[in-house]
Amino acid sequence: MADSSEVLMSVLSTIRVPKPGDRVHKDECALSFSSPESDGGLFVCMNSFLGFGSKYVKVHHDRAGQRAYLHITRTRKAKKEDDTSSGSGHPPKKKPTRLAIGIEGGFDVEQEHYEEDYKVVIFPDKQEVTSDDLETMPDVVKERVSLSMAGIIAADSVSHALQVQQWDGELRQESRFAAELKQLDNGIKIPPSGWRCEVCGLQENLWMNLTDGKVLCGRRYFDGSGGNNHALQYFQETGYPLAVKLGTITPDGADVYSYDEDDMVLDSKLPEHLSHFGINMMNMEKTERTMTELEIAVNQRVGEWEVIQESGTTLRPMYGKGLTGMQNLGNSCYLNSVMQVLFTVPDFVSKYVDNIEKIVGEAPSDPTLDFKTQVAKLGHGLLSGEYSQPAPDPGDENGAAEPKDYQIGIAPRMFKALVGRGHPEFSTNRQQDAQEFLLHFINMVERNCRSGPNPSEAFRFLVEEKIVCQQSQKAKYTQRVDYIIQLPVPMDQAINTDELQEVERQRENGDSTVNNVRAQIPFSVCLAALSEPELLTDFWSSAVQGKTTATKTTRFASFPDHLVIQIKKFTFGLDWVPKKLDVSIDVPDTLDLSSLRASGQQPGEELLPEVAPTSLMTPDVEVKAPVLDDSTVLQLCDMGFPLEACRKAVYYTGNTGIDSAMNWVMGHMDDPDFSAPLVLPGCSGGTTPTMESVSEEHLATIVSMGFSREQATKALRATSNTLERAVDWIFSHLDDLESMEVSEGGRSATESEAAREPPPGPCVRDGPGKYELFAFISHMGTSTMCGHYVCHIKKDQQWVIFNDQKVCASEKPPKDLGYLYFYRRAAE
Repeated sequence: MADSSEVLMSVLSTIRVPKPGDRVHKDECALSFSSPESDGGLFVCMNSFLGFGSKYVKVHHDRAGQRAYLHITRTRKAKKEDDTSSGSGHPPKKKPTRLAIGIEGGFDVEQEHYEEDYKVVIFPDKQEVTSDDLETMPDVVKERVSLSMAGIIAADSVSHALQVQQWDGELRQESRFAAELKQLDNGIKIPPSGWRCEVCGLQENLWMNLTDGKVLCGRRYFDGSGGNNHALQYFQETGYPLAVKLGTITPDGADVYSYDEDDMVLDSKLPEHLSHFGINMMNMEKTERTMTELEIAVNQRVGEWEVIQESGTTLRPMYGKGLTGMQNLGNSCYLNSVMQVLFTVPDFVSKYVDNIEKIVGEAPSDPTLDFKTQVAKLGHGLLSGEYSQPAPDPGDENGAAEPKDYQIGIAPRMFKALVGRGHPEFSTNRQQDAQEFLLHFINMVERNCRSGPNPSEAFRFLVEEKIVCQQSQKAKYTQRVDYIIQLPVPMDQAINTDELQEVERQRENGDSTVNNVRAQIPFSVCLAALSEPELLTDFWSSAVQGKTTATKTTRFASFPDHLVIQIKKFTFGLDWVPKKLDVSIDVPDTLDLSSLRASGQQPGEELLPEVAPTSLMTPDVEVKAPVLDDSTVLQLCDMGFPLEACRKAVYYTGNTGIDSAMNWVMGHMDDPDFSAPLVLPGCSGGTTPTMESVSEEHLATIVSMGFSREQATKALRATSNTLERAVDWIFSHLDDLESMEVSEGGRSATESEAAREPPPGPCVRDGPGKYELFAFISHMGTSTMCGHYVCHIKKDQQWVIFNDQKVCASEKPPKDLGYLYFYRRAAE
């Protein structure tokens, strides 16, 4: 074997020192979930800075020809006993003080401490070189290798860069009203205690307006607690923007709310503003909970959190294949829950997990940016059972370890970064809506599976909408593709209405001790609300050439293999504040939707005449202007849209009414010619847009997301070569881009004549409309923007709860409190 210094000298030209902007993957393998803590540690390529576990490092060496790797191993330090620890030997859990997960003061933060070891390993013979060995080598070798090692060790890993972006619900901005706030000289002085709402006499949740010193109660929360909205109503009457919550004032600050900005804010002049009303901050003590503490308390309230997480019972941890937990990366529980469910669907397993060796073998030079590779990596991590092991306790100095009640699990950092890339919401670490993420991920699967099997077909189905003109009794049939059925929640049909009304009456009488009662809604009522005909009062009928009423009925034109049902729990109040309906719905284990199958045109039924744009005229024939529905044009103009855009919306939707015209406007607002004059077929006056050059860097970014070069070029040209706008544009024009063929690798196939032909319709499976429940995702909290998600999945006739890293046998699956329900077609 050659001397280590000679070997290093031979590969010295390939060893790089990380520069600013280089992506250093030193926490996670690009092809598996191996890490420095795993057996064998992590090997970081000293040229590309990609990390690989012991299973895949030789694969990378063989393919890329790289030989020098920095080997990182990490072992947990023994935990020292804390003076404040309890008799059990474990320190008491700290109460959360910040509305966040994964940061200090948030939920369940446990910081591990590690010892790390570094050495250079040269392949293929795996020669090891330590820092001490480098000291004896020639200066040129020692300098280059030492700088590379130091650069990799000091560099922020890609995963750390993501953690820096952790969302914190307490982050507040300075109010724009604070500096110049006008305060009235009305002589009002606020006492240090004994406050009451000046309208209703409430003695808690009180806010003092910083303009005139008015003391009023705060908002009413979704569960009926809180105040009676008198502070909000006072702002609506006076416009006085800032209020401070009495009882939260301390020498360190207080809760200040801006009604105009609709958010908690900072007031840098708060001591001055308070002293105007005789309040000395330095003498005040906190007697009320802050808004963050209140929201945490609401999110932890007994009834939803404990029931959904089955906190009242001792749950048996489960381990093995298909029973792997996922680490919460900071409000990533929505992603964890959705992906756990998707990888119980056979189509996703066969597409990604069963073919993982082939996918890894075909992975590009940087697999961290390849959609198919990262999805396969995630699926294999969840199903293989390799990471389904109890998380060990660091133990004592001798290494004794006691397993915890949660798993090591996997941390889907690369996957989350990839699927969120370029998205305004999923690229952040804020909490998100699980339903929106499910559709976002399905869209990514669609884009990346233009060739080969497409697992999203398991959820795809056709919806038939039948519109009947009530004046002519003629009908119109349309079909659209969908992936989720959204069930409305008719709150007025609760079966415990009397109980709900009694609780509301007691609250209005000032009884703050009354227990919350959850509305009980029959599932059959929700399903009936979906299937009932909808009345359209402003329908433009092509049969009568005018506006009239019509009915719209929605039915299934096909039944998918797997059906997703969303309970529409999230809505808006009269003040447009988002809220969540606290309901219990008796969702069934089996479902028969056969009666909702579409029947198509009935015998003897007449169809509404087709409405088409004016036919193309030859240049020597006068083109007559179309007759546009002026009332629809004016309605759109009243909403603030340009006149020519409104005229085009009405024209291209064939005078079919305000709804279709509005949909056209929303889908074309980013078009470069959105406000340009309407040019009819056969008319002169249209100009050909100039073909400006686009940024190659922006092109590469969009192509890496699964789009073709032609699609990326079109998006950039439509948005003045701005990357962020181009990404938004391309997501809002997916239907328009369907005709531009693209392969899984993002390579265009439009060069052939066949590719220019219109693509076939969507591939839709069909079968009996009978289903059985196999999974559901539940949400805890007041809105989609906060709280927590868990999922329950039925595996081998046993319900299992997946709560991030905790995977346990479910004793009482709360099927009545779910948000997304997943059914599969029942066996005949």
